Amino acid sequence: MAESVVLDPVDLDLLRLLQNDARTTYRDLAAQVGVAPSTCLDRVTRLRRAGVILGHQLRLDPAKLGRGLQALLSVQVRPHRRELVGPFVERIRALPESLTVFHLTGPDDYLVHVAVADMADLQRLVLDEFTSRREVARVETRLIFQQWDCGPLLPPSPSAQSG
Repeated sequence: MAESVVLDPVDLDLLRLLQNDARTTYRDLAAQVGVAPSTCLDRVTRLRRAGVILGHQLRLDPAKLGRGLQALLSVQVRPHRRELVGPFVERIRALPESLTVFHLTGPDDYLVHVAVADMADLQRLVLDEFTSRREVARVETRLIFQQWDCGPLLPPSPSAQSG
């Protein structure tokens, strides 16, 4: 389990602002939280080094890139041993169709979110990349009709809620 990091109110305000717009300049961030730009830079750098800020990612629309069909693949691996699991996860992560891989408890070992061109592409992916692997005992496919992004991890600051 990762250790939590002690954050003061300025750190939390910086994180709230950055999670909504990671392109905000240090000067603008500093002005909004009431610190000097150099202090803001130092704090954000510290938050990155501590692993609180994991990175900045560009989000792409899979449908606009020819991958309009998304699915969740529940995968059972047997036997579930470290020497099989590591290579399996690395192979699945390397597939261009894989968006996210979750290691689970319960009857399924993995949940893989994929984006493909169409049903034929999904069938090819399941047959060629999943069920053809010796360690894969079962794959169950669920199509995604629609998805919604959820709110930010940190809620707005208490002062923003009251105003």
